[in-house]
Amino acid sequence: MSSEDNKPIIGITMGDYNGVGTEVILKALANKRILQVCTPVIYGSMTIISKYRKILNLDSWYINQVNRITQISFKKTNLVHCTSQKNPNIVPGMVNEDAGKFALESIVAATKDLKQGLIDAVVTAPINKNNIQSPDFNFPGHTEYFTKEAGINESLMMMVAPSMKVGVFTGHIPLSEVSNQITRDKIFTKVNLLLNTLKKDFNIQKPKIAVLGLNPHAGEEGMLGNEEQQIIKPALIEMKKKGSLVFGPYPADGFFGTHDYRKFDAVLAMYHDQGLVPFKTLAFEQGVNYTCGLPFVRTSPDHGTAYKIAGKNLADESSFREAIFVACDIVKNRKFHQKEAE
Repeated sequence: MSSEDNKPIIGITMGDYNGVGTEVILKALANKRILQVCTPVIYGSMTIISKYRKILNLDSWYINQVNRITQISFKKTNLVHCTSQKNPNIVPGMVNEDAGKFALESIVAATKDLKQGLIDAVVTAPINKNNIQSPDFNFPGHTEYFTKEAGINESLMMMVAPSMKVGVFTGHIPLSEVSNQITRDKIFTKVNLLLNTLKKDFNIQKPKIAVLGLNPHAGEEGMLGNEEQQIIKPALIEMKKKGSLVFGPYPADGFFGTHDYRKFDAVLAMYHDQGLVPFKTLAFEQGVNYTCGLPFVRTSPDHGTAYKIAGKNLADESSFREAIFVACDIVKNRKFHQKEAE
């Protein structure tokens, strides 16, 4: 399914309605540029949208409410009603079970349309990883959920901003388990996944990747850990011989401190905080979370539910708006590469 003027159809999940998700969705979609580049489709509840309009004193605009994706208008912002909750328990800043159930309903409905090709991409608003847990969602986060729904074994969380792209070798796992995950085969898989993503999704013909070390000072020649010498470095040398532009392993602190990330198209960090702390320090407002390796396109803002400021009109929608624009760009790039392949 595609819009009549070939604009991508972007699904939007509402996340935890007691967090800042609805606020940043409303603020982002109020930007007139959005309808110029895509057809937005929110999966959720008009009751929640209306409640937050009143709470935040946001200017209202017409949202086309429908019961299924095939009824949308390509010239308007749309909302697919997909919740069983007639009276949502909306208390901004409060964690409750109903908000978690609603967040899952929104994700499930959007995922169904995404897998059927009825929408071109999905942008996910923040969830609470605890209150969403259920027999249907037993995952650390969106990334793992969409990986399972896509029927693939490996994906890669990547943070995207105009100034830098940072992939995370190991995602939402305890730090104590990171070292055991670093194997030769997995390095090949993750680096190739990142290389292919940069080519196909970001239209970078010959991507150049920096790989960070696991240990302080990248192991200091084995004095501070041997993963670099025994696993990471040999794997990168082998990939280089096959023509891949991969370099490292680099000590993480000096690499970001000297802004060496500017010399590369992307950086592969070994674990979550190693990559996300510098990324959010340097590019938080423009940051977008992108899941590499999926057959469909999924982005999200680089922040969480932010309960402390929920309902106070303090949330910055920049990251959510960028997540929509990045999703649109990736959809277009994929279509271009598909035509080239044909």
